[in-house]
Amino acid sequence: MNQDRSYFLLLNIGHFLDHLFTLVFATVAALVLYKEWGVGYAELLAYATPGFFAFGLFSLPAGWLADKWSRDGMMCVFFIGIGLAAIATGFTQTPLQIGIGLFVIGMFAAIYHPVGLAIVTTKWRDTGMRIATNGVWGNLGVAAAALITGYLIDNGGWRMAFIAPGVFSIAVGFVYMTMRRHSIHADGNAPKAKAAEGPKPSPEYRALLFRVAAIVFLTTAVSSIIFQSTTFALPKIFDERLQGLATDLSAWLDGIAGSSQGDVATVIGTLAFVVFAVASIAQLVVGMMLDRFGPRRVFMVVATIQIVFFAAMPGLSDGIALAVAFGFMLGAFGQIPINDFMIGKTASGAYRARIYGIRYVVSFTVLAATLPLIAFVYKNWGFDTLFIILASAAAVILAAVAILPKQLPTPEPAPAAAE
Repeated sequence: MNQDRSYFLLLNIGHFLDHLFTLVFATVAALVLYKEWGVGYAELLAYATPGFFAFGLFSLPAGWLADKWSRDGMMCVFFIGIGLAAIATGFTQTPLQIGIGLFVIGMFAAIYHPVGLAIVTTKWRDTGMRIATNGVWGNLGVAAAALITGYLIDNGGWRMAFIAPGVFSIAVGFVYMTMRRHSIHADGNAPKAKAAEGPKPSPEYRALLFRVAAIVFLTTAVSSIIFQSTTFALPKIFDERLQGLATDLSAWLDGIAGSSQGDVATVIGTLAFVVFAVASIAQLVVGMMLDRFGPRRVFMVVATIQIVFFAAMPGLSDGIALAVAFGFMLGAFGQIPINDFMIGKTASGAYRARIYGIRYVVSFTVLAATLPLIAFVYKNWGFDTLFIILASAAAVILAAVAILPKQLPTPEPAPAAAE
């Protein structure tokens, strides 16, 4: 494997770990802690909320530091810092302690998106497919959180779900540091250029850019509600809706293995993993379509898929619910690379990490605010009402995307920067 491919692989592993760490607690809370600590599922969500606020809040300073110092250096901070924070969280004893641990995980998790995506969209040309491939790795991290945690709950305890990935992340961090040490050193010692004043853009260009930016940030906020609700709540949704299917599958597997463990948590975690993993394929399809057709038509198709399957989900259980869950997760994951693609095409390269930082401040602040929404809706009306809310959110996205221009504005070339 050449160095370029290894570099991209490590960036993809980073995206995998980023989403895995932020969602380990979702499965732990849904399947174990509400019983072990005697705290209701809705109440446990409150302890995860500050971590998601940190996930968003620290994206902007992470992007700023990456542009000012070194993007590769910040990636090393990400790998090692989040690994140490996860290990510490694995030793917590109370809800308050785990809430603090999740906050620190969120701080380091905030580094990846503005920094990693800025590297991907700056270094390689085939932006749509690169973002999509990187996005698939992130979604596999979402999926693996449910799979790994469910397995460890049945076979080793929930604490190892934080500790083992933490050790792995630190090891990857040192590999990344070794591979990119020359780049980090060069970035740290290079004189920072000041941005030169270019000619003022035309009023038409500014109006078009403003319209695209407004749509990007609106759809970012609304799609974050959908992403958080589906990825965080899916283990609990499956725990409620797929109990019959999970029990039958567990008994069937025990019959094949000749045991009687009844590992229902593992089966539910595996079903969530399969749904997430298969739905991730949508990003590759979307990536190819973005490079070929542009974001407007692709986004409208994805939003329509979400509306249809979210509206169909209320009242379903077992096999039919699993099939419909595949449908709405295809839409939820398929939308992920679209806004990043639009930013990568319209943002100036010198400020790209900071612009991605702003995008993810919006995104992850909404992710954090969505947790109380999930808790409130679940406690008062259950998940059927949540699905109706998500279908309505997808309809808002469809309406916004309909006014996107057919051709994205591209950054106008600037004169050479003065040192």
